[in-house]
Amino acid sequence: MDNSLAPSWLVKPSDINELDASIWPDNLVRGEDGHCQIGGVAVGDLVQQFGTPLYVVDKKDFFTRANKLIQAFDAAAKRFGTKSKIYYAGKALLTTEIVRWVDQLGMSVDTSSNGEMAVALAGGISPERIGLHGNNKSHSEIGRAVTSGIGVVVIDSEIEVERIASAAGAQDRIQPVRLRVNSGVHAHTHEYLATAREDQKFGIAISDVAKVVEMIRSHKHLQFMGLHSHIGSQIFAVEGFVEAARRLVRLHAELLTGGEIPELNLGGGFGVAYTPADKPMPIELVAETIISAVAAECEALEIPIPVLAFEPGRYIAGPSGITIYNVGTTKDVLVGDQGEVRKYVSIDGGMSDNARPALYKADYSVALVSRGSDLNASLVRVVGKHCESGDIVVRDGYLPEDISPNDLVAVATTGAYCYSLASNYNYLPRAAMVAVADGKAELLVRAETEQDLLARDAKVSK
Repeated sequence: MDNSLAPSWLVKPSDINELDASIWPDNLVRGEDGHCQIGGVAVGDLVQQFGTPLYVVDKKDFFTRANKLIQAFDAAAKRFGTKSKIYYAGKALLTTEIVRWVDQLGMSVDTSSNGEMAVALAGGISPERIGLHGNNKSHSEIGRAVTSGIGVVVIDSEIEVERIASAAGAQDRIQPVRLRVNSGVHAHTHEYLATAREDQKFGIAISDVAKVVEMIRSHKHLQFMGLHSHIGSQIFAVEGFVEAARRLVRLHAELLTGGEIPELNLGGGFGVAYTPADKPMPIELVAETIISAVAAECEALEIPIPVLAFEPGRYIAGPSGITIYNVGTTKDVLVGDQGEVRKYVSIDGGMSDNARPALYKADYSVALVSRGSDLNASLVRVVGKHCESGDIVVRDGYLPEDISPNDLVAVATTGAYCYSLASNYNYLPRAAMVAVADGKAELLVRAETEQDLLARDAKVSK
């Protein structure tokens, strides 16, 4: 009998050992003995070597998803007589090795801070293939971008025009820039993930675009590359992208009277599946729909189609990653008047390694990966070890009835915005990250230690 506490979207699995291919990385498999491998490496071996919690990235899955996206946008752009340019959104997941992967894939990388620029540069990618975003870029960040030869800086306010022009002029460099536009399109997503509404911090209002572009063009040390739009994140409906694109193309056409504009950046935000209820559109359809809408608008306005840039991050990194945890305690809790049971499964991580459920009430999927089970599926809530009742990693999921201490569980689709949002709440050291492929594990980021945590305490006893 189904548990009435389960949400309507959560379907009880007929086989608790099955790994849904729409959620888990391509190279996560369960062997006949019930034990799981990812990238040809046994989960148990990973834990023995690197501990838990542990971020694991399926390298081949990362490359497969990136190539699929690149090919989709390249093919659609070619059909309409233009080219596409892909910037990997570094805020989703960034290490020096990830930067090297991005470089190998032929993508550029988008950054939004001094730290992210430092990682991108340390990863060895050409500075010309780095972009810098941000609504409050410091003089230090702007100076570093200009000095390093960063390919493009996205202007987010009028004040930044003068700041960037001043930095470029002081070095007698010409700095390419874009202008972020608040298109007013409301993405169908969480309130905090929607970034193109009128009453929020990002971008320039459409009514102010002409004035700000004129300011940019008045500076000989600035090169105006085009407009930029980003309507939000984790978006499943393509209509918002299409409407934002149409609005920007119309602006683009008006601005062409003042000079050449080589590119148009339409951002990212393409949704991925965290649970079986999530049904993202095929990326080929997303690319075709957006670029065909741009082409139709350009044709109607009798202007050439510019080079089209996009900034995916989650689409590539999210489903490629999992997080492995060790189960510490389990607890059956009677809920409501009917006495339904919800099993609480406590793990050795929590909101410090995955803040998204607490921030956005995001849903995730969980599986037992250290063994199989012949028992029925039990409704569970996977919770962390932090001193917060909201420290929930998987709000609603199914694990075997015999889930027990020292079992290993994995949470799917944690490749994006988990490591990058990690904290030391309750003084938990941040977890290690490894990449797996062809039966080998490669350490990308080592786990923090208590010594790391104490190293910044200026008053620690020597």
